[in-house]
Amino acid sequence: MLAGPTAVGKGTVSADVRERHPDIWLSVSATTRPPRPGEIDGVHYAFVDEQQFDRMVKRGELLEWAVVHGRNRYGTPRAAVEERLEAGVPVLLEIDLQGARQVRATMPQARFVFLAPPSWEELVHRLVGRGTEGPEERERRLATARVELAAVREFDHVIVNDDVHRAADELVSLMRTRER
Repeated sequence: MLAGPTAVGKGTVSADVRERHPDIWLSVSATTRPPRPGEIDGVHYAFVDEQQFDRMVKRGELLEWAVVHGRNRYGTPRAAVEERLEAGVPVLLEIDLQGARQVRATMPQARFVFLAPPSWEELVHRLVGRGTEGPEERERRLATARVELAAVREFDHVIVNDDVHRAADELVSLMRTRER
């Protein structure tokens, strides 16, 4: 399970794992937020409307879910994760702090990895640089990031994302040591 603050590069590191380690299954989260440019439904996220998300919650179809940055909901579809785990396939969840806490409560045997930025300044630079949020949304995300960074001690491991390939390799190494 991989978590970390906004703009730390969770998606980039996860995409690198997917590309270079196809034996690891990356869970696709459901979200109520609209796609960003270049995001593909079913690959980056399952983009659903509020009513679909409500149904998933009501039916217990989500392993975890949360309102993120005070706006959109994200969640991990339970069935796909459980199927892969039962088949012995290594599973990577890319989730936020709230989701990590929910998964810890239901799957304490999971390995919890926090992806950290090299510095606060670099995190701000990455968020501004991606250009997908306006000033108000950026401030909301940075406020959330401060809370998330303060929770680093809740995780089993910390990986600093100063180089995407190195961070992805460290994550895969942690996953593989768990399998043995």
